[in-house]
Formats: sequence, structure tokens, C-alpha cells
Amino acid sequence: MNREAIYSALWAKLDALDGFVTKSRKLLHWNDVKRYDRPALFMAQGDMQAVTLTGQETKWILRVDVYLYVQTSGEPPAPIMNPLIDAVCDTVNAVHPITGKTALVVDGADIEYCRVEGTVETDEGTLGEQAVCIIPIMICAA
Repeated sequence: MNREAIYSALWAKLDALDGFVTKSRKLLHWNDVKRYDRPALFMAQGDMQAVTLTGQETKWILRVDVYLYVQTSGEPPAPIMNPLIDAVCDTVNAVHPITGKTALVVDGADIEYCRVEGTVETDEGTLGEQAVCIIPIMICAA
């Protein structure tokens, strides 16, 4: 399994999304992203868990967190943030229309699934004029 190929394939899908001024695989704190550089999307690698069953190939659960930052000028950030969350979730959860399998395809890796899984955290603007959302993504690969 080639981890970098998997992360690169996911990043290519996220990087193709419209609506963001800044996109990076290097996570920055929201205070380090200027107002004019938002909306912003960052992808951060997380934990990797090996799952091994006797007589079967080891599968890896790779966690990725996608961070979204929005900043408004007095208006609620949710009308800007919610469509961006939807776009990320739709892209990550996409499946092939015929096979029904994940649309994340990587040479040299058997991707069982790639999906948003867990709690999507958002502060809904309690940080003032900025809003932050963290979207957990799980990838199962062999």
C-alpha cells in the first residue's frame, strides 16, 4: 500500500472543489489565515490503524481531517459554510455509479471505502466573525 498515493488522490479531489480561496495540505491555525484568504480548506493526516484478521491481508484505516475556515462581516457564517461542507461531503462520499464502490481510485491500493465518518464539528461562528468546521474522513485500504 502506498499511503502517499492515497492521500494525494484524496487531495486531488478536494483541491478540485470550487468556492475556496485557499487550499493546502499544510494545516494552518485559523488565526494565521487572513480574511481575504478565506474560505479556506486544509487537509491534515491523522491516525492510522492496522486491522489484521487471521489469514487475511492487513487493512489500514487512515483518518484525515478536513478543516474549513470562513470569515464574515457581521452576517451569520452558516449560509457560507454549509454549502462548502456539503461540497466536501459529496466529493468524499462519491461512489461509482455502476459498481457502487468508492470513487477514490488509487493505483497499487485496494480502497474499500473513503467516506465522511464521525462527528462533523463546527462552532457556527462562536469564535466571532470566523467559523471553523472539522470534517473527519476515514479511508479503508489494503
